[in-house]
Amino acid sequence: MNGLDLGVVGNGTIAGLVNSVGNYQWLCLPRFDGEPVFNKLLGGGGQFDIWMDGLVSRSQSYDDNTAILRTRLEAEDGAIMEIVDFAPRFETRGRVFRPASIVRRFHVVAGTPRIRITLTPETDWGDRKLPAVRGVNHIRFNDGELAFRVTTDAPVSYVLSGTSFLLEQDVSFILGADESLTDTVDVITLDWEERTRQYWTKWARSLAVPYEWQDAAIRAAITLKLCVFEETGGIVAALTTSIPEHEGSERNWDYRFCWIRDAYFTVSALNRLSAMGTLEHYMRWVRNIVAQSKGGHIQPVYGIGLESDLTEEQVTNLPGFRHTGPVRRGNQAAEHIQHDVYGQVVLGVSQSFFDSRLISRPGIAEFRQLEPVGERAFAVHDTPDAGIWEFRTIAEVHTSSAIMCWAACDRLSKIAAHLGLPDRATYWSERAEIIHRTILEKAWSPKVGAFTASFGGETLDASVLLMAEIGFVPASDERYVATVEAIDSTLREGNHVYRYKTEDDFGRPKTAFTACTFWHIDALYRVGRIDEAREMFESVLASRNHVGLLSEDFDPSTSELWGNFPQTYCMVGIINSAALLSKPWSTVI
Repeated sequence: MNGLDLGVVGNGTIAGLVNSVGNYQWLCLPRFDGEPVFNKLLGGGGQFDIWMDGLVSRSQSYDDNTAILRTRLEAEDGAIMEIVDFAPRFETRGRVFRPASIVRRFHVVAGTPRIRITLTPETDWGDRKLPAVRGVNHIRFNDGELAFRVTTDAPVSYVLSGTSFLLEQDVSFILGADESLTDTVDVITLDWEERTRQYWTKWARSLAVPYEWQDAAIRAAITLKLCVFEETGGIVAALTTSIPEHEGSERNWDYRFCWIRDAYFTVSALNRLSAMGTLEHYMRWVRNIVAQSKGGHIQPVYGIGLESDLTEEQVTNLPGFRHTGPVRRGNQAAEHIQHDVYGQVVLGVSQSFFDSRLISRPGIAEFRQLEPVGERAFAVHDTPDAGIWEFRTIAEVHTSSAIMCWAACDRLSKIAAHLGLPDRATYWSERAEIIHRTILEKAWSPKVGAFTASFGGETLDASVLLMAEIGFVPASDERYVATVEAIDSTLREGNHVYRYKTEDDFGRPKTAFTACTFWHIDALYRVGRIDEAREMFESVLASRNHVGLLSEDFDPSTSELWGNFPQTYCMVGIINSAALLSKPWSTVI
């Protein structure tokens, strides 16, 4: 592992990253994009760490079908302890209880472990420690802007001073609101743990998982759900910022925001597993975006609270992941022109018009709200943009953007027909056909023998593989088959696929983009290379970290994970590929 040996705990309000020895590496408060109070992942001193005397062995895993993380530590004298980490999430009083809170339980398994607990949260992006105020059985951290309380039945003096002590019985910590608990910390911890376990196992039981790779699909689904900010329905692209795509690349971005593109893929993957709640939450978020745009420009990315200003700046107090800066907060992509967003807005909510399971299904009024998005897609489908890969100094008519503009018009036509609006169905079908003809004429290169990255271009881009998935062309189309073969021979290294290999704003990419690997696996399956697709899928699953999670990028030369973590694109890929490649249940039962 290279520093991404991390498990995720969360509850739809906050999420934290814990490494394989039980130390918090990352936690933002009061929500995903907030202040990183535990920031060791980026070289800071904000920590909630555990040290065990004579540690000789460690292991980490999730409790089955839950977001409860268990770290087991063994000492040379035979002492064994387990750290149970989770964020409370369960149903109570007719709603889901998901406070900005984390829980840690230190459980003695054998012997008497000697441990030290370090609790030193920071603020201002590593600029200073949060002042601690001692209570009888709690520690308050409050600087006027950020406040929380850690309540514990461990010796507070030892925690504040970082003194080693013998752990003779279980102790618990609850980090949450700066207010008193309604019962003792041990009683609440065990109650919340059991109720959180029941919530997750019930949720996982409702998933329509494929027969093969069930554990991988369930873990991916739980991880995606942990990336949904349920207050608004926004879905973050990842839980971190500034994990570089490769060492020294300066491709260090803040992914703690909601890209409409990434959110669409997340929603579609969870829909595939029949986890419809995420679609309902996301519908609220995206409808607000559509209303806010008033038929005009839609940003590719917004804050999880619908913030449009995501001004990007560099943070100087933190040295960065493995001391590889810069550390950035905010993302300039919010200022980009990316035309694929219009298709992803429509694609992201289109199922809701057809799915009878939804409590509140959209109708003609909601369709009318979407039509200006389609008009925008049609108007810009053959104009330059920054593209799906968010080039900062390169503007072309990107094929993947044009395809998504086609998808916006195509799905509006289908929705109109379903709603009994034949005139509108014809209107949007005609526009979709115009875009379709334009793409076939301008994106297909006889010279290259493939659909290219941009109109009239000669370079390849793995994003065009999506054209079969969304129905732009059938997978049997000889031009699509040729494109798959061209990407296979040009962008593939071993069992991993690069998004492109041309120079961009930061040089030539040096790591494979894991989402593209999954797109290629799916494409191989669709063109009939099924055994090869299965082999490639197994290889990518083997590149996950020890608890089944993936980051954005993979270095084929070192087998290291790079990029922001966990990336929703990648966890989506696990679900989609498993669903495609698995034997059907009917063949085994």
